[in-house]
Amino acid sequence: MGSGEALKVYRELMKTVKKHVGKEEHKTHFRDFIKSEFRKNGDGLDTSLIHQKIKLASDYTYLLNSVHHHQDLLFSYNIAVDRSDEMKKVLGKSAASVGLQLPEVYKP
Repeated sequence: MGSGEALKVYRELMKTVKKHVGKEEHKTHFRDFIKSEFRKNGDGLDTSLIHQKIKLASDYTYLLNSVHHHQDLLFSYNIAVDRSDEMKKVLGKSAASVGLQLPEVYKP
């Protein structure tokens, strides 16, 4: 694996974390950890260890995407899961498609 492969894995992992974990301020430690791991200097490290770390990052990306795809399938088949958040997303997308925005619901 070359640096091009590592860059591809890094970008895909960052995109996946942003999509599935979130991009809110209190969740930046996920992205910060990934950045620091990929920026670590590989001097003195065995190349097989570097390949293992890149493989681990690739596998984690695949896992995150798979878990969320599985959750979407469960929602679509009405399996016994809490659907309130999913329904809010669907309603929000439907409203946005015609130029409307749903009001925020008051939570005491």
